[in-house]
This record gives sequence, structure tokens and C-alpha cells, in this order.
Amino acid sequence: MKKITVAIGLAVALALPVSALAKPHPDQGDKRAAKAECKTLRGATEATQEAFLTKFRNFGACVSKKAVEEAVEEQNAHTNAARACREERGTTTESREAFAIKYGTNGTAGRNGYRRNAFGKCVSTTAKAKEHAADEKDQQEATEWKNAAEECDAARDASAETFATTWGTDEDAFGKCVSETAQETGDEVSSPQS
Repeated sequence: MKKITVAIGLAVALALPVSALAKPHPDQGDKRAAKAECKTLRGATEATQEAFLTKFRNFGACVSKKAVEEAVEEQNAHTNAARACREERGTTTESREAFAIKYGTNGTAGRNGYRRNAFGKCVSTTAKAKEHAADEKDQQEATEWKNAAEECDAARDASAETFATTWGTDEDAFGKCVSETAQETGDEVSSPQS
């Protein structure tokens, strides 16, 4: 009996890390957000649509990839929000009371007089803010991608020879130009020079 119990315990212990590392399954909200992001990435010009196809096989492939990214962003936002709320709540009676007053809304006194819903409200509010920030970052990156596509298209139209010298002549040249130009723009935005 002990061997079976130990074997089951070991199997459960080994299975937990695998499930913890599994990517979350996108819900309808993730898919909606992914569609919006993919529409932005695809844009309306020939240059942005060409750049889109260098990055994704088709619109469905974009939505699938971006929906998983949205689900991961949501999971990370909730994980990080819980951690931030635990830190904000603190361990002293005073910090816990202040936390309960700030976030608790139902007025119900729980153990030690703290409002029971305060932690949940904190996590919800903080996670929404973190998700919103991630969505804004995604939108900024999509805009940078479209701008890079237009810039590369203009460079290619201005001098096909210079474009070919810089980026090559293979079918991936335009995609390389767009990716690197968007990356450079993102780097400049995230670390402005003084």
C-alpha cells in the first residue's frame, strides 16, 4: 500500500510542473483581441499586406498565434497582479487594514475585521491594468510594423539596387527589412537617447 501511495505521489509531483508550463488555451476574448491586432498588422496598403504575408501564412495563422500570445499575457497579468497585491497588502495590521479599505467594497468583515473581497478586487484591478498595458504595447508594435513596411516599400521603390545591396534579392528581403526596421524603431522608442 505504501509503494502505491508513494508512486502516486511521485507521479502527481512530476505531472505538476508539466501542467504549470503548458500554454493557456485562448478564450473568445483572446481571439477577438487577436483578430483586431491582426487587422491592424495587415493594414490596408499593398506594402503592409505584403509585410503581413512575410510574417504570417495567412490571416488565420496570425489570429492563432496572437490568440495564444493574448492568453499568455492574460495569465502573466493575473500571476503578476497577485504577487503585486500580496506585496501591497503587507503583513502588518495597519497595512492590511489600509489595503482592505482601499480595495474592499462589500463591507463584510472577515477574519480580523478585513473585508473579504479586497484581495480579489486588487488582483482584478491590477490584472486589468497590466493587460491594458500589454495591449497598448501590442498596438504600438503593430503600428511600428506597418510604418516599417511603408518605409521599406518606399526604399525599395526609390532604389531597387540599393535595397538589394542592403537586404538581398531573395524573396525574404522585404520581410527582413520590415522586421529589422520595426525592431530598430521599437528599440529607439523603448530606450530614448538622452
